[in-house]
Amino acid sequence: MFKRYLTVFLVIASLAGSGIAGRGQATQEPVDLDAINKIKEEGLKRSQVMEILSYLTDVQGARLTNSPNIRAAQQWAKKKLTEWGLQNGNLESWPFGRGWSLESFSAGLIKPYYVPLIAYPKAWSASTHGAVRGTPVLLDAKTPADLAQYKGKLKGAIVLFSPTRPVKAHFESLATRETDEGLLKMANAEPPAPGGGGRFNFTPEQRAERGFQNKKWELVYAEGAALVLEPSRGDGGTVFVQGATLSYPEGTPADKRKNVRDKDAPPVIPQVVVGVEQYNRIVRMIAAKAPVEIEINISAKYHDQDLMSHNVVAEIPGTDLKDEVVMLGAHFDSWHAGTGATDNGAGSAVCMEAVRILQALGFKPRRTIRIGLWSGEEQGLLGSRAYVGEHFGKRLGNEPRFGDPQPPEQPNTPRPPVQLELKPDHAKFAGYFNLDNGTGKVRGVYMQGNELVRPIFRAWLAPFKDMGASTLTISNTGGTDHLSFDGVGLPGFQFIQDEIEYDSRTHHSNMDVFDRIQEDDMKQAAVIMAAFVYNTAMRAEKLPRKPLPGEVVHNGK
Repeated sequence: MFKRYLTVFLVIASLAGSGIAGRGQATQEPVDLDAINKIKEEGLKRSQVMEILSYLTDVQGARLTNSPNIRAAQQWAKKKLTEWGLQNGNLESWPFGRGWSLESFSAGLIKPYYVPLIAYPKAWSASTHGAVRGTPVLLDAKTPADLAQYKGKLKGAIVLFSPTRPVKAHFESLATRETDEGLLKMANAEPPAPGGGGRFNFTPEQRAERGFQNKKWELVYAEGAALVLEPSRGDGGTVFVQGATLSYPEGTPADKRKNVRDKDAPPVIPQVVVGVEQYNRIVRMIAAKAPVEIEINISAKYHDQDLMSHNVVAEIPGTDLKDEVVMLGAHFDSWHAGTGATDNGAGSAVCMEAVRILQALGFKPRRTIRIGLWSGEEQGLLGSRAYVGEHFGKRLGNEPRFGDPQPPEQPNTPRPPVQLELKPDHAKFAGYFNLDNGTGKVRGVYMQGNELVRPIFRAWLAPFKDMGASTLTISNTGGTDHLSFDGVGLPGFQFIQDEIEYDSRTHHSNMDVFDRIQEDDMKQAAVIMAAFVYNTAMRAEKLPRKPLPGEVVHNGK
């Protein structure tokens, strides 16, 4: 009895805090506790989430967008979802560009004696076409003026792109969980400011540094370097690796600049990221005038026969409200140095497990439940943006592409007014839930500035308070696929998760592997994901929405 009245009090208090109490809306959000308990039973005692994740990461491996690996993994996921009984399984295509895969690689310090290097090529790096061996040249420039001394000296060279990077001892744990203090701060956050701010809101110092790095890349390309080595931002054997850099001379028009994944991109200089301790050692040996030689051999392949990428989708059909859709999703692609376990095999496995739970329990949802496993997220939420644009609506105008060569700086230029093209299914969309912050357990939900969902989500989280999930924050969070939905005015949300080792060790690194996954956290996340999706599918109304983020100028048919 006490719990029942406490729930009602929290709902009324939340409504009052949002300014909408007293308008006939201060009613308790109903929660089907029998269904929630069944979800907990299935998800905690008969979980398959770790088996799903192991096959996805250990067997299918890294899943760089448009690589052979991700194509095989997508076929596997579609087949698995269909085996569980989901319907309309499909690989929906969208234009991406060429894929890339690494066929073989070796890197070693040859003189004064042999030492294997902990190193990884960047994605979309060119091959070396055989071993490149030589004494590396340190690009020890601190200002743009310093670059002039290297002209005529880098052709065919192995270039060390940066000076040493300090490595400090870790006196605090690399793994963390959200504290009560941190969660309270989230819960007490102020509403996010309206609007998007400037397009390039960098400080003068940041703009200067970005410009300097661009000039360094322009130099190594113009001089015809054979290979570029960079130090990793990680340490202790952790190497963070993403995509290769393509550079153009300053003043090249934007329409003449290509992306490394474009089929007609110009040649890309081979690029390798080296463990920082070994990189620093090589720089110090050069300073000591020791005889230093390095040998690197990259054999990589571009896949440009099919420039279309795919999203995996499948459904549990609805009943009386089957034309309305609730979605859950995560990005399926990864970088290539690890196996994409925490980023974002974890989220993909949780979503797959969530629909498996709902299907295994034989629930008949009112609305159609649809899972989406997105590709191209690491290049700028491209897969989910393409999907949302095809089915629900899109922003008109050109979106910047992650990995595009940097144009001349345009500091703090205002964003143009947002114009929207909405599809008919935009009105039938109930809500989207995303998971993409690693292996950590769910602690609550980012409401993404949507105060109207607070009493709803508060009621939905109540059965999971004993599992550590109870925090709601009005704050936005960025960098995940829920933004593709939120960006066109659809209710899209990302869960708050414990950090664990995400930014400190696994995110985009060679340590993003199955062994860094926390099993109990995965089970908890899958149960909560399944419950939120089920509640959305069953409630009388679709989730409330924020005002549209722009002017509707065209309704697609």
